[in-house]
Amino acid sequence: MSDRLTTVVVIGAGHAGLAMSRCIAERGIDHVVLERGKVANSWRTERWDSLRLLTPNWCSRLPGYAYVGDDPDGYMNMAQLIDFIGGYASAISAPVETGTTVTSVREADTGFRVETDRGAWHCRAVVLASGACNVPAVPKLAGDLPKDILSIDTKTYRRPSDLPDGGVMVVGGSATGTQLAREIHRSGRPVILSTGEHVRLPRVYRGRDILWWMDACGLQDETYLEVEDLERARTVPSLQLTGTDTRDTLDLNALTDEGVRLAGKLAGLRDGSALFSGSLNNVCALADLKMNRLLTTVDEWATEAGLDGTIPDPHRFETTRVPNRPPLTMKLCAEGIRSIVWATGYRPDYSWLHVPVFDRKGRVRHNGGVVDMPGMYLMGMQFLRRRKSSLIDGAGDDAGDLAAHLADWLDGRVQSA
Repeated sequence: MSDRLTTVVVIGAGHAGLAMSRCIAERGIDHVVLERGKVANSWRTERWDSLRLLTPNWCSRLPGYAYVGDDPDGYMNMAQLIDFIGGYASAISAPVETGTTVTSVREADTGFRVETDRGAWHCRAVVLASGACNVPAVPKLAGDLPKDILSIDTKTYRRPSDLPDGGVMVVGGSATGTQLAREIHRSGRPVILSTGEHVRLPRVYRGRDILWWMDACGLQDETYLEVEDLERARTVPSLQLTGTDTRDTLDLNALTDEGVRLAGKLAGLRDGSALFSGSLNNVCALADLKMNRLLTTVDEWATEAGLDGTIPDPHRFETTRVPNRPPLTMKLCAEGIRSIVWATGYRPDYSWLHVPVFDRKGRVRHNGGVVDMPGMYLMGMQFLRRRKSSLIDGAGDDAGDLAAHLADWLDGRVQSA
């Protein structure tokens, strides 16, 4: 079978790939979007049952498309999100080839050869939009867990009933870890949350969602050219938020109030015992400090915008309550721990990408999404071009910028990254 031809191949039909499809289509550039499953495949098949978006519905905006329901301050569940992304693909008539798994991308004459399990494509440019959350980033120390304790990552976990009876240790205190700690504890299981660095924020501040404030005062639009430490900005943990009908704050204090026990960062497993870092007090104090700095920025913007007097007054939240003597070691069997849930994040999977674009840590080298390989682009990664890049709301602006660069490159107006 001969290769099919197109100008651009977009790999991935999630929100980022579809946003790029819309933006390059507007420029009259022919392309195809390749998707290993169905549209929004990761949301369909790799998330736990109760998951809801951390961003309010009004924040679900893509090029030429936005949430239009009657609950702008609510948070989509997975079924609603899948419908939203699927509706977008239909609305823009995206040229998606579903059920098509990319097996190899290599350089070829005048472009790239993209091999799939349904044949190959030859193209001048490739957009990597397969996402940042492909492979659970479970630490190597997980291999030291006793065999009689279940080890499960968040790509596999679906509901508390997946776990055996008994205590549970959730490792990771960002958005996923705090949500699962609450859900599992409410199922009747004792829970210990092991947390290192995290980003603490209130769900609502001065009467409005914290993301409304971050959007309004321009924090979400801060670009990769404006931050002092870009590498650091791209590895900051996810916001410690949850999307619920009651718009409640889910921080470590809320979990403590419900009976979840806290421990520091898991540093090792030895002879059936968990070893924890002694830095819990420090990381919690730092999270409180950074939260208060953000709230000060919000307060200053609200004053400049003339909102004082029309909304609730500024206030601060109770400092994080940390156990007087956080455990440094814990015998898992003695504590009744029967399972560990690894909420330790994800990493992208580029095992099929056979071009020399990786740095020493295995990350794709790029400059704001323009990959260090002429004709290759990246979408959907944390702080790709803006602080909001990894959110649905951030894909449109990034796609618009990169589509413009792509068009210029195809026309010979720019040479490389």
